[in-house]
Amino acid sequence: MGIITAGIDIGSITTKAVLVADGKIIASKVIFTGYHAGQAGESVLNDILVETGIVMSDIAHIIATGYGRNSVKISDKSITEISCHAAGAHFLNPEIRSIIDIGGQDSKAILIDEDGRVKDFAMNDKCAAGTGRFLEVMARALEVDLEGFGELSLESGTPSKISSICTVFAESEVISLISKGETRENIIAGIHDSVASRVAALAKRVGVRVPLMMTGGVAKNIGVVRALERKLEIPIIVTDSAQINGALGAAVLASKL
Repeated sequence: MGIITAGIDIGSITTKAVLVADGKIIASKVIFTGYHAGQAGESVLNDILVETGIVMSDIAHIIATGYGRNSVKISDKSITEISCHAAGAHFLNPEIRSIIDIGGQDSKAILIDEDGRVKDFAMNDKCAAGTGRFLEVMARALEVDLEGFGELSLESGTPSKISSICTVFAESEVISLISKGETRENIIAGIHDSVASRVAALAKRVGVRVPLMMTGGVAKNIGVVRALERKLEIPIIVTDSAQINGALGAAVLASKL
């Protein structure tokens, strides 16, 4: 095995770590961030080392990213998640020119060049609407497991209208729809349309173009992906590594230190 590098991505909901060697992902792990972001960063890497038998001295460089990146004491450097998502997407598919990343507390639209460098980006980090946290709140209100949210929405005949742009008011709207007897499927489809509208506006502002990749934990939600495809009228590529893409990009950039 060649030089091993690690990337740690501390998000508001989950913390991810990826090990890369010889141009390949050799291990990855996702855990909940919890209260201590720095501790989560060290824990997720320790978990990988235990599972793989690799020791800390085997790792050449570590880069941290995400909102909690500056709290990771074991990293050699911290880099913004914008650059890391760009590097991760380019590593997975060098043809990619646009990225939509929906994380726990923000959403981003990124344009990249043929070398995986960031050309332009737009970010929503002022409001939870259009993020993973928004979907979490809605799933709780509907008493539905977040894992099944996406598939359920595909069964909708007529998506409900969710007009509020604020998470608190949108939750009240959802509760009102439940009391009126609206189906879960239609409400969830409406929630996904609401998220997609906000993210599509962000993406159009930057001018995303194909090939377009979606990254972040919300990319696992097929309902949001399909709703976004309808709004943007372009196909979206989602890989099995979508949730760990930021950490992957950090590991890739660590290999260039």
